[in-house]
Amino acid sequence: MSAKAEHYDVIRKPIITEKATMASENGAIVFEVAMDSNKPMIKEAVEALFGVKVKAVNTTITKGKVKRFRGALGKRKDVKKAYVTLEEGNTIDVTTGL
Repeated sequence: MSAKAEHYDVIRKPIITEKATMASENGAIVFEVAMDSNKPMIKEAVEALFGVKVKAVNTTITKGKVKRFRGALGKRKDVKKAYVTLEEGNTIDVTTGL
């Protein structure tokens, strides 16, 4: 599959945290994705952009926290994450970026 401009709109950036690193040991890669994307769109985008076969896609929505900044209330944005499980033998090096 060839990468289209829409695929770059679906996959925002890889998430590199301690929890995401633990998931990568089990063959899963974590991406921040667009809020209006669904699992088939995410699967198609990952396969086109990285040239790998995807086994499964799990998504979570993390609600933004209410925080104070200089005494004023503010709210962080909501984030949708996709845990993409790859087929055996496929890998993605997320340290190089998109």
